[in-house]
Amino acid sequence: MFRRALDGLDTRRWFDRMWPQTLAIAVWLLYIDGVFNLLAILDRRDIWGMWRVEGGLGALVALVALVAYPVGGFFMANGKLLGWWVALGAAAAPWVLRVWWKVGVWPDVSLEWVIVGGSYVNLMFEIALLALLVHPMSRDHARTWFR
Repeated sequence: MFRRALDGLDTRRWFDRMWPQTLAIAVWLLYIDGVFNLLAILDRRDIWGMWRVEGGLGALVALVALVAYPVGGFFMANGKLLGWWVALGAAAAPWVLRVWWKVGVWPDVSLEWVIVGGSYVNLMFEIALLALLVHPMSRDHARTWFR
């Protein structure tokens, strides 16, 4: 999987309109979530900004997860299986970062905040992205056509 990960990348290809609808919507959500999470890193109320202020290893992991959104979408647009795995990691990153925050930094945070995060609308997009990526139609297409 890693041997040919960077072979044949086209910098002008950011989307493939011949995909199943679940995968196509997931790629658009990756790009949109990446932009909004980049804006959220400037704010201290969301998990991205909280890790930025805290610093350390958590801030580095949050930055890598933030970059994983557009990188996963771009690699998937170029037919790379690695992109699907990166996108899956990016989709799970907000929950991982919030659990890490509760366990390691601030144990008084409620379980509702760990699950929901900043808002219910944000939760809706996080769940939608993860559901679209693990949908059987997306998995079958990734397994069959991505290299």
